[in-house]
Amino acid sequence: MGLFEIFMIGVGLSMDAFAASICKGLNMRRLSAKNMLIIGLFFGGFQALMPAVGWILGKQFEVYITSVDHWVAFALLAFIGGKMIYDVFHGDEDGCCNEKTDKLDMKEVLTLAVATSIDALAVGISFAFLQVEILKAVSVIGVITFVLSAVGVAVGNMFGAKHEKNATLAGGIILILIGLKILLEHTGIIG
Repeated sequence: MGLFEIFMIGVGLSMDAFAASICKGLNMRRLSAKNMLIIGLFFGGFQALMPAVGWILGKQFEVYITSVDHWVAFALLAFIGGKMIYDVFHGDEDGCCNEKTDKLDMKEVLTLAVATSIDALAVGISFAFLQVEILKAVSVIGVITFVLSAVGVAVGNMFGAKHEKNATLAGGIILILIGLKILLEHTGIIG
């Protein structure tokens, strides 16, 4: 798997964190560089940690799954992407916006960081089967998520929630397309 595919997976995975960051920005009275940094670090950190954990778990089962690894990767990415798309059309209509404040609830930020990175755990499992250089992959995913999460706080604070669903939809589509590309490459349909 090349850098471009890893970059696109990072973008796709970061869309949940981006959407959550928009919500956090919506809840802020004033935009704060400190809050942008904290949210970016939490979301980027967990988005980098989870694929590493998944990769470690996947390596434990690699010997049993090597012959179907491309199907596993496709299924995991399609499931995650499909769930993101489903959530866009069937998710909570009330959104994420609460009353405005300038103080971050660190327990809430931690919970959001973990919740938005669970899908990255499954991607990490597929990385083990695809022989991905894990340090490069988690670094790219973490940095992308950090940047997009910090930007999401600013976007939410300035523009509101109108882009939240579009970001999640785009992320879901990207993950499904990457899973399909992996499947088609490993079955020999495309080179």
